[in-house]
Amino acid sequence: MNKNLLRLQPYPFEKLAELKAGLAPPASLKHIPLSIGEPKHPAPPFVLERLTQSLDGIGQYAATRGTEMLRAAIARWATQRFHLSEGALSPEHHILPVNGTREALFAFAQCIVDSSEDAKVLMPNPFYQIYEGAALLAGAEPVFINCDTANLLPDFNSVSEQDWQACQLLYLCSPGNPSGAVLKLEDYQQLLALADKYNFVLASDECYSELYFDENAAPLGLLQACELLGRKDFRNCMVFHSLSKRSNLPGLRSGFVAGDAHLIEAFFAYRTYHGCAMPLTVQQASIAAWEDENHVRDNRELYRKKFAAVIDILAPVCDIEKPEAGFYLWLKTGVDDKTFAAALFEKYNVTVLPGSFLARSTPTGNPGQNRVRIALVATLEECVEAAERIKQYFTEKN
Repeated sequence: MNKNLLRLQPYPFEKLAELKAGLAPPASLKHIPLSIGEPKHPAPPFVLERLTQSLDGIGQYAATRGTEMLRAAIARWATQRFHLSEGALSPEHHILPVNGTREALFAFAQCIVDSSEDAKVLMPNPFYQIYEGAALLAGAEPVFINCDTANLLPDFNSVSEQDWQACQLLYLCSPGNPSGAVLKLEDYQQLLALADKYNFVLASDECYSELYFDENAAPLGLLQACELLGRKDFRNCMVFHSLSKRSNLPGLRSGFVAGDAHLIEAFFAYRTYHGCAMPLTVQQASIAAWEDENHVRDNRELYRKKFAAVIDILAPVCDIEKPEAGFYLWLKTGVDDKTFAAALFEKYNVTVLPGSFLARSTPTGNPGQNRVRIALVATLEECVEAAERIKQYFTEKN
């Protein structure tokens, strides 16, 4: 057995279930779950229609590279979304379809990390736990970069020279999970210079990139930064995108990776043995989703309404700020986050996720402590009701 399996920590939702065990919330209050980042908005009907129209594809094996039509649709979307030069993103050389970002983010570390060396994988703290698990099972040491309390971005200047030298892979998440913070061009410029100096790969998790508030200010992506900085070959860069959040299709398990052609070829070789080709039916539905922006704009509008309503309710009783993007509130609790989450569930039947479950303790502390992550994925009415209950809890607590 792989001994590194013993190094894996329980998933945040396992810890949450243990925290809630034995607690009995009021039966008179309907449970409102806001802990899991699973979109609840309706899936686009035209995508479901394309899916059912393509069921004959079940009878065929799919190629690891996906169809040319899918890769071309992805290239058109990414080129337009991130303002890339025409032809800069080749469907043949720069793109691979994947079964959602989760499996790809995990598999990528297994492909990239050379465990025969003193390998380290750097990641933000708090973070998506797949990054840590991927590093451990690839035989690397995870290094956690605490997010600054002011801008909620990883403090890259805090990383030691020794850790940069041993770094083989750096996970980024922009917009951030759980903070919604967005990396700027100067951040990417700094990281690309470090990647060149120390020869490591940047893996940018951008699955929340299409959830933002200002239609004229979409979050910057890594490939877009490369374009702006004249890095036409996307050297040492890979981005990860998904339809789960963008198109409310978490069960479709559809996304893509794009970037450095040499990394794509290496990842393709790995995935050929991995056996993870996207089914043809899913590819057809994905083409329909990537080719339409109307449903994505409608999706953003639904989240805008929920954030506006919830923040308006909570602002008088707690320190709350609207994030730059995403669908999470990274709320300061003023008390221990586990105590807050347990009491909120027991008294008001609302489930949120303790921030410390999303982070690791470091010599300078646990950056998730005294915060909770609230996923505004329920209906507007449920989010408003949950906000009223949280307001009541803050009022009583204070």
